[in-house]
Amino acid sequence: MAQRQDSDLATDAKLGLEQSISLYDADEEPRGIERVRSAVNLTKEAARVISITALEAVREGALFMGVIGSRGELVNPFSHIDAAIWSEPDVPERMTETAYDYCEELTRREAGNFYHSFKYLPDLERRAIMAYYAFCRRADDIADGDYVDIFPGGSSDEPEAINYRAKIELLSAGRPVVDRSAYNDKMSQLFYYRKKLSTAYGDVTSTDPIFMAMKDTVETFGIPRQMLDDMVSGMEDDFHRNRYQTFEDLYSYCYRVASTVGLVCIEIYGYDDPRAREYAEAWGVFMQLTNILRDVAEDAERDRIYLPLEDLDRFGITEDDIKSGKELLKHPGWKPFVDEYIERCDRYREKAFKLFPLLDRSSRYSPAAMATFYQSILKKIQKSGGDVFTERIQLSKAEKMVFAAYVYVRYRFLAL
Repeated sequence: MAQRQDSDLATDAKLGLEQSISLYDADEEPRGIERVRSAVNLTKEAARVISITALEAVREGALFMGVIGSRGELVNPFSHIDAAIWSEPDVPERMTETAYDYCEELTRREAGNFYHSFKYLPDLERRAIMAYYAFCRRADDIADGDYVDIFPGGSSDEPEAINYRAKIELLSAGRPVVDRSAYNDKMSQLFYYRKKLSTAYGDVTSTDPIFMAMKDTVETFGIPRQMLDDMVSGMEDDFHRNRYQTFEDLYSYCYRVASTVGLVCIEIYGYDDPRAREYAEAWGVFMQLTNILRDVAEDAERDRIYLPLEDLDRFGITEDDIKSGKELLKHPGWKPFVDEYIERCDRYREKAFKLFPLLDRSSRYSPAAMATFYQSILKKIQKSGGDVFTERIQLSKAEKMVFAAYVYVRYRFLAL
């Protein structure tokens, strides 16, 4: 079975590239792969459609009432609908509100520190941020976890999914860094995830509550699709690359998976000064670099090393050293490397903190709290001499409360 799939993949790759040769030039590989990704779209003609009117919504009301099951579990209020999209572009307001409820409950259960910072936003911004968090969270759960995203009528064996995987693989550097079965499955799920994303910018609406809420958020705040597409691309990149030679290479990855998040968030928070975009990009890089250092041990267990190999080499640190766990603490180059790495993080942190005064006072607390939490985690790592192996570096509940109170008073009431 695996051999047949691999053969089909190669055949479809060749045919797909020949058919789409007019879309991109092989000498312009980065542009080519982005064009393949951005071309993913979902239309009424290409998917099963279900009709929904206000009257039908009332008739089916019991199915759209809540997002928490009888056992307290999170429940997709539209899971009984075996269709990808609604026939009408406008969905009853009640259903959109239910979709937002789903995103908010998902965020409350899974966001941890983020949820605490989100809940103090004004209602409109809070609902939008939680819809966006749900979008990011589910993409990450597909790529890096065991969550299975359902797309009615779609599977990894569909020709369009096979063709998409083949094109992306041929245009990416090297073969997949995960096994073929996982690659086919997860890349297909993200392909259909992109299809659902396209509904937020088209004339149809997804039956997935996350994308129903995202469609409303996109229309309300004018969020460019490229930012959302780039984040999904970052998830796909993890299937094609598990080493980064230079910091410049790593920066591109950080931009996709984290800076785009900052850039979307400020569209929701609101800003007037164009410098906010530069600072939001730095905010994302700062937080992602912090995550990478904190998760070195966990990533190494999955054969992923995000720390730039070029920088590690300057301190005499090898890939085997990174994989050695706590033994790395004995390496004479580890602490100096960590100190230099944190200095780089601090440069992005300084730019990130310049963002908050440019935001509306009612929205400053949320990003400032997140950045402050991460700043504190970085300080803990440095204080420990770079020991990210003995236990996961995190803040206690008491520490979070103290930092949250400080940030709330400073950014909501005091002049900056």
